[in-house]
Amino acid sequence: MTRRFDIGPVLVALGAIVILVGLFLRWYGTLNAWDAFELTDVLLAALAVGALVVAVGLLAPEAELLDRRALPWLAGAAFVVVAAELINPPPVAAGQDLDLGAWLSFAAALVMVAGTVLTFGKVSLAVAVEGRDRRRRVAAVDHRPPPTETGAPVRPSESLLHPRREEGEPTGS
Repeated sequence: MTRRFDIGPVLVALGAIVILVGLFLRWYGTLNAWDAFELTDVLLAALAVGALVVAVGLLAPEAELLDRRALPWLAGAAFVVVAAELINPPPVAAGQDLDLGAWLSFAAALVMVAGTVLTFGKVSLAVAVEGRDRRRRVAAVDHRPPPTETGAPVRPSESLLHPRREEGEPTGS
């Protein structure tokens, strides 16, 4: 039995979880996303949760709550929002350098986009969970004469060349 694991939804779920974690890390100096943003933090959290719900639905179809067609929009919007906040920081963070949370969230948004592309590109990893058949012996191969030490070809015996002749019959050569 071959079990197929889709890599795309796994990457989307991983990216969404990292974005959620990144919201609690510092984005600008001493400010995390919850302190620096007014509405962007809630929007990013909602996009990450939505993408996570779609990814879980793709991995376990019985748990599907959102349509898979929403995934490109969710991942794309998360990428655009994070990139916009890196390019144009909020006024509260004026003059402060970008910190770990911002870069981690940007990388997670890229992973979500890559996972979405792989999901809709039907890229998967196939794993065989069954045992391999052992080689079956074939009579014609198993009855070969043993090889010689010098590597010289072994001439088969006369009985192997003409199996129907009796020992007393002439060979004809």
